[in-house]
Amino acid sequence: MSLTDTKPQPRSPTSKRRWALPATIAVIAFFVLLAPLWAPLFLRRMSFFRVRHVEVVGARYVQPRDILDRLKVDTLASVWDPPGPLEARVARHPLVREVQVGRRLPGTLVVRLVEHVPVALVPTANGFRAYDERGVPLPIDPTLADVDAPILARPDRAMLKFLGVARTEAPALYRRVSEVRREGEGGGELLFVLDSLPVRALADITLHRLADLELVEHDLARRRLRATELDLRYRDQVIARLQ
Repeated sequence: MSLTDTKPQPRSPTSKRRWALPATIAVIAFFVLLAPLWAPLFLRRMSFFRVRHVEVVGARYVQPRDILDRLKVDTLASVWDPPGPLEARVARHPLVREVQVGRRLPGTLVVRLVEHVPVALVPTANGFRAYDERGVPLPIDPTLADVDAPILARPDRAMLKFLGVARTEAPALYRRVSEVRREGEGGGELLFVLDSLPVRALADITLHRLADLELVEHDLARRRLRATELDLRYRDQVIARLQ
């Protein structure tokens, strides 16, 4: 057996260039993939991205000044600061249902809100009180804010939930309701007032059943008849009491 002493051949310039390009691309890709981690840390230090404006989107009952006070941003804050703490402070507002804080470069924070909205007004000794679909009273003064909601005699959680669903799923019908109250023994019946027209129903009324009114009203209008009351308490029937 014989051994041969061989020396490694130097790489040619072409071979080096062939490896250099993929390596460069890999390094760039590495930094790009990690950009969400290092870029904000770097950009937060730049005065160019200091917060100069705050835009509040989706506020109808919430006062923008209240949102600004809760954000607690000053001239040293950056639009690249983590939004989590800002969202947590705003979310504690009793009228805020959802909040998302974004940015519009170079120096504007955009606060997008979804509010808890009133679905009914309940009379109290000091005037009307607004309630949402959860049965929670809202810090809204109906004498100062434009609250277009039906009146309930008392805070009825079941009816507030029903009105909340109606507001979302049947807005045209909801807008017609001016008043709802329980009647009958044990409150097992309901009286809706729709555009001044009384409508009687059982307490387990559904939106689908309430929608039957539209067909009846169209039929009465076609025959030039006017109802003084509609009654949904009978299964698969709508009783129209005429003038």
